[in-house]
Amino acid sequence: MQKELRRQFNQSFSITKYEAYLQQVQALQPGALDFRIAETPVFVPKAFTQKMLDACEEIIDVITHPGFDTLTQRAIPKNVQVPGEKSWSEFVVFDFGVCENTAGELEPQLIEMQGFPTLFAFQAFHSAITKEYASLPEGYSAYLNGYNEDTYLQLLKEIIVGDLPPENIILLEIFPEKQKTRIDFYSTEKLLGIKTVCLTQLIGKEDKLFYQNEGSLVEIKRIYNRLIFDDLQQQKDLGNIVDLTQPWLVEWVPHPNWFYRISKYTLPLIHNAYVPATYYLNEIKQLPADLENYVLKPLFSFAGMGVLIDVTAADIEKITDPQNWILQRKVKYADVIETPDGPAKAEIRLFYFWKKGWARPQAVHNLARLSKGKMIGTRYNKDKTWVGGSVAFFEQ
Repeated sequence: MQKELRRQFNQSFSITKYEAYLQQVQALQPGALDFRIAETPVFVPKAFTQKMLDACEEIIDVITHPGFDTLTQRAIPKNVQVPGEKSWSEFVVFDFGVCENTAGELEPQLIEMQGFPTLFAFQAFHSAITKEYASLPEGYSAYLNGYNEDTYLQLLKEIIVGDLPPENIILLEIFPEKQKTRIDFYSTEKLLGIKTVCLTQLIGKEDKLFYQNEGSLVEIKRIYNRLIFDDLQQQKDLGNIVDLTQPWLVEWVPHPNWFYRISKYTLPLIHNAYVPATYYLNEIKQLPADLENYVLKPLFSFAGMGVLIDVTAADIEKITDPQNWILQRKVKYADVIETPDGPAKAEIRLFYFWKKGWARPQAVHNLARLSKGKMIGTRYNKDKTWVGGSVAFFEQ
């Protein structure tokens, strides 16, 4: 996006340098990197960054409005409502596509948002390695609002660990050793000193939860939640697992209900130039005449599953639960990253942290993803180069 930096990076690029860079990333946890790392970071001009941040602040106005909990109550499926919900989500992420408007200008467009964590620990290590690999000049940073690696990691520790002994805190997932993002779990363990625990290993006694740690039964007082209930419901033969919808004496960071509140469900509530027009399917009286310019998304899915890009009226007629779908105007991703074998598209995920006592969350860091397929994500970009996980460096 910064043409001079792009030119310099591409001219100095070599497969040898990239392979050495990749080895450094893989060395963070040998054998755990299970997604492709792109050959290049994304260089973001100040004006583009500001557009994303301004859009986020307007969205946060909606999230922090006193009536937000009422507006989003139906977002939480009844069978996965968890007691003990807080009035804030410690983590919020916003995904912006780098798009092209009708005037041919670059602009951000919100694709999705989540009240849920992402690769917070891994990305701190990844961005430090990428900074050296890219020979990043002064005046660019992967961090936002004045944060740097040290203050970012300190804030992450304060939010997840706080004043509790690390042994009483777990990172919760289902079969974590099989997850594509598991390198972040190991990075989190290294950073925070907490254990990653599979849901199948939780032990419930009366109203408390426990896990086995080197032969001892340890009480869980706080859960750093990486468990997505949609994913959990796809699992088979889980056996007799703990029912998380029961009122356990445990604190969630963030609480699972926020995964649903801040999600695709929230998009129709937002009206901003950088948020594509989005409608609940069951509230549409007349389908748009230009239906080919819309995408159909299920409310309760993740990682792009179930999304229909080339939607037709016939597709919509087949839907028996329109209350669980949204219709969203398509955006035009820009072929913005010049690469040796054709341009790549880019998506930037902004990390917002919301510490207890803060009136609203703050932007702190990011990740980026490059794509040459119809959709962002590794499953849609197989056998391609200059695609995959990356980091954005923002002009300061």
